[in-house]
Amino acid sequence: MARFSRKGVTKVLFVETIADPGYMPTAIELAAAIDYSKALAATDGWSIENQEIETPDLASTFVAKIPGDDSAADSSLTFYEDDVDDDIEENLAKGTTGFVVWCRKGKAAGSKGMDVFPVRVASNSAQVSLDNESAKLLVKFSIIDRPLQNATVPASGGGG
Repeated sequence: MARFSRKGVTKVLFVETIADPGYMPTAIELAAAIDYSKALAATDGWSIENQEIETPDLASTFVAKIPGDDSAADSSLTFYEDDVDDDIEENLAKGTTGFVVWCRKGKAAGSKGMDVFPVRVASNSAQVSLDNESAKLLVKFSIIDRPLQNATVPASGGGG
């Protein structure tokens, strides 16, 4: 098994619109995306969690479980704040809808591990600190539908 570090490989993109109802972006839609990879300081969430259902019975003292509803983890991106441009504040303002696309193994056509999260920006707030660190913005997202997971980055000229 070949291992790798996410740093320098994984890309985090914001796509305004994806035409496919299954959220598979085209190469053209990905090319129009904003690549936020270099601006990211931290990330949290971006996974699906299952709320298991306990199924106790009288025959055992062991409480078995079955899969229940799925939901998205609370998800956010922490960005380095720019003292010149307000792109993150404007492009990811509260209420903005779109898609956060994770190209976990890179953005090259044919790369595996692309996840597409349909989102609405829940908040965009400066993180004020007196510590010796770079200024940051915390953008929290509501995941508004089941994401497309483990897709392949599309080849240019093709659809999804």
